[in-house]
Amino acid sequence: MAKARRATRRPAPRADAEPPPPFRPVHLVLGILALGSAVLLWLIAEPAPGEIALWYVAALVGAGLGLSAYGLKRMRDPAPKPSRLDQLHPKLFFLDTWKQMDEEARAERLARKKEGKGYDWHPLVVLAVGAVCLTLMEYWGDGDALAEVLAWLHDTPVAAEKVWLRDARFGPLSRLTWWAAWRVLGYFLLPAVAVWAMRERIRDYGLATTGFREHAWVYGFAYSIVLVCVVIVSYTHEFSSYYPFYKLSSRSWAELVAWELLYAAQFFSLEFFFRGWWLQACKRTMGSHAIFAMVVPYCMIHFGKPMPEAIAAIVAGVVLGTLAMKTRSIWSGFLIHVSVAVSMDIAALLQTTGLPDRWWPLLP
Repeated sequence: MAKARRATRRPAPRADAEPPPPFRPVHLVLGILALGSAVLLWLIAEPAPGEIALWYVAALVGAGLGLSAYGLKRMRDPAPKPSRLDQLHPKLFFLDTWKQMDEEARAERLARKKEGKGYDWHPLVVLAVGAVCLTLMEYWGDGDALAEVLAWLHDTPVAAEKVWLRDARFGPLSRLTWWAAWRVLGYFLLPAVAVWAMRERIRDYGLATTGFREHAWVYGFAYSIVLVCVVIVSYTHEFSSYYPFYKLSSRSWAELVAWELLYAAQFFSLEFFFRGWWLQACKRTMGSHAIFAMVVPYCMIHFGKPMPEAIAAIVAGVVLGTLAMKTRSIWSGFLIHVSVAVSMDIAALLQTTGLPDRWWPLLP
């Protein structure tokens, strides 16, 4: 009798614990977006779309028609088969991930209280050290700072070193090497020292690869979506005149590859800083709000770039932050970031000077 009474007192399972129904419209929505992108690309590339634009338009039309047809069939099916794309349901991808972060943060705070631990220094250390890193990179991580250092070493005027960095054969690449080195220092090496000082493992800050294969399809899907946007905006003058940062990339493949490796190194460091170190430390206290706190400085480091990119950084910050918390890793975000960045450079080169026609730069 007592057992039966206790059984009746058990709380009913929460409705939000049940898996959501299949996200039926996802394929149809993607198909319509693909067809709309094809039309937009055709209009932007007019009056001379070119072979590359025509190829992309044809690919988008084919993908759009295929996805739309399958989406309509799935909409009529009373019991559609599960699809990986169903995981893109906003409730599954965003809301459930944020709720889980909040639950974990609450559990960690209770555990600290039971263990008698005092103040949690992690957010304070991350935010304070992070502010110092961002300040150092802002004031010492550009070509003007390199010119001052070279002027001090060579005992020459700063103006002369600025001219050398602008006009020398590898002066512009030297400026960008200095820029990338400071990003690696500020975004990765100094935070890694802070992690070591707190006697924790750096791999616990988003560098673990466990479960990466399970979510690899998310990387491929996200990259395919962003690639369409890159191709479309590559036909605008603002884009093609801004990228790539290294304006002499088309001189040789060696220079292009060297620049892209520098670019990739700073993107890895950036992802570790914002989506690994920042989120892992702050979520213990802030829960899901740590994502939105991270988005503010992440958006601000894009100031000076084209306005659409700065606005897109807000959306990208939320998506990549949620993805990092969902996969417990920064690797998917890093691959998306670096793949898109390289694609942007290649697209800009194809619209302007073209790809390099030699392996090594011509020396005097």
